[in-house]
Amino acid sequence: MSSNIINNFLSIQQNIKDHFNDITPNIIAVSKTFSIDYIKPLIDHGHKHFGENKFQEALSKWSEIKKDYKDVKLHMIGKLQSNKAKKAIRLFDYVHSLDNIKLADILNAEEKKASIKRKYFIQVNLGDEEQKSGIHLKNLDNFFRYCKNSTDLNIIGLMAIPPEEVSPEKYFKILKQESEKLSLKELSMGMSSDYALALKYKSTFLRIGSKIFGSRTKL
Repeated sequence: MSSNIINNFLSIQQNIKDHFNDITPNIIAVSKTFSIDYIKPLIDHGHKHFGENKFQEALSKWSEIKKDYKDVKLHMIGKLQSNKAKKAIRLFDYVHSLDNIKLADILNAEEKKASIKRKYFIQVNLGDEEQKSGIHLKNLDNFFRYCKNSTDLNIIGLMAIPPEEVSPEKYFKILKQESEKLSLKELSMGMSSDYALALKYKSTFLRIGSKIFGSRTKL
């Protein structure tokens, strides 16, 4: 099991090097639903970026590991409930799902209380899908200005999950354009099925799960 995971990871790295040698994106190994037995080999290999989309699962899996591995960076890539924000900023180094003023205010207040600084992506709902989190594109500029002017949050980039069953290319292009308009350097886009296309639009954080760990059990 461990050798397969490492080989999968190395294969992705090599593919990126072969086809996109001008950029070196951060690969977030999305470990949701996978136990520590799956994750530990990749940590021991030296990989640092891991992603979870449910706070309670992440808390039970990562609390002890992060004490032992200080250089591991944990990314919250799923919806963050405002009532979990206080604990979340003590566990996660990055939050990819900032999408409303209430959450921004709570995170800002909790950072100050705990003397913690984290890194944030604004999640954008590019397809205007009701079932998905993320701020709608028409509201992005105002929300970004609010975060910059009314909070001390470190907004480093934009994140999006394109609609399923359509080519994600136009959505990657839109997110790239929006990041340039806002002078944001980081882009969180691209998953197992489309990371190569995301790199065409200069994604800097790839969220890759199944291509590293294999098929997962649905929760």
